[in-house]
Amino acid sequence: MIALYRVGVRGPYRTKMIKYLGSKRKIVPHILMQIQQLPVRSVCDLFTGTTRVAQACKRGGMYVVANDLAGYSAVLAQAFIATNAECIDRERLQAHIDHLNALPGVPGYFTRTFCEEARYVHPHNGARIDAIRAEIERLSLTENEHAVLLAALLLAADKVDSTTGVQMAYLKQWAPRALKNMELTLPELISGEGVASQEDAIAFARAGGTRDLDLTYIDPPYNQHSYAGNYHVWETLVRNDAPEAYGVARKRADIRGVRNPWNSKPRFRATLMELLTAVESRYILLSFSNEGFVPSAEMELMLGEFGNVSRTDIDFRRYIGAQIGVHNPAGEKVGTVSHTRNVEHLFLVDRG
Repeated sequence: MIALYRVGVRGPYRTKMIKYLGSKRKIVPHILMQIQQLPVRSVCDLFTGTTRVAQACKRGGMYVVANDLAGYSAVLAQAFIATNAECIDRERLQAHIDHLNALPGVPGYFTRTFCEEARYVHPHNGARIDAIRAEIERLSLTENEHAVLLAALLLAADKVDSTTGVQMAYLKQWAPRALKNMELTLPELISGEGVASQEDAIAFARAGGTRDLDLTYIDPPYNQHSYAGNYHVWETLVRNDAPEAYGVARKRADIRGVRNPWNSKPRFRATLMELLTAVESRYILLSFSNEGFVPSAEMELMLGEFGNVSRTDIDFRRYIGAQIGVHNPAGEKVGTVSHTRNVEHLFLVDRG
């Protein structure tokens, strides 16, 4: 049976996170509802991204393992999933936040590369990002405190960026929010236990990362758009390095020419089957857009090789960039999108 829902954002699921292509912000309640109907106490989120789904599961009382290969995602996972809100000194963290907010700007690599050679963030905020990022490394911090402060910086920088949501281009004129003064706030941490991992999803599953967990949630890249290119600014910010940059977007030179099999239509099916074969949890919940490489009927057949499959279809508005239109690297609008709504397919596999 296939159920179809039209959704909006509801209540406690409106967690403040960075703008993200493919974010499950609008459908988290339905994902959580699917999981809570099952005898599930532990979850692995293999492509956790901004950790929205992982956070919802943790808030729902589950033990969560959040994995992603991206550095910025690993920071968010360490802050929101691996950090137990009941076991951290909030007053100490707030004192660090106040100290970082009071620092004067010191222009450096970030300012030059992303604010002058490009226009992702206004230079006055870029100089503050440079100063704050350097100071975080000078402070005496635990692993979790370090992650929470980096997460606070990511969230604050995202609020004053000048893009439509991805870092392949930036607006020709500064967005009004970019002219505001960036301010860090202490993120809303979550009580409970969890683990953060930064590994390739297939390698993680093959190494037994899902073996003792009840459910594995899979939200893989589903088309040609690379997350490494779309969020290279945040990746460089958390790595705190100064890579050679190229092109108008000033992307990291180390991702130039790198081909991810998840972003390849000819390789996607085999890559997904490789991952599914490696997953060991009883339940698999796979989220897949109607914009993906594989039609829903074919996906259902593929998943049927691993257990009984049910499907829920969720209709919702596309990401903000799709609402605005198509822009060139200079931020100029050069076209309109073909559609403004998506359908997200949730496939639940019960391996019995």
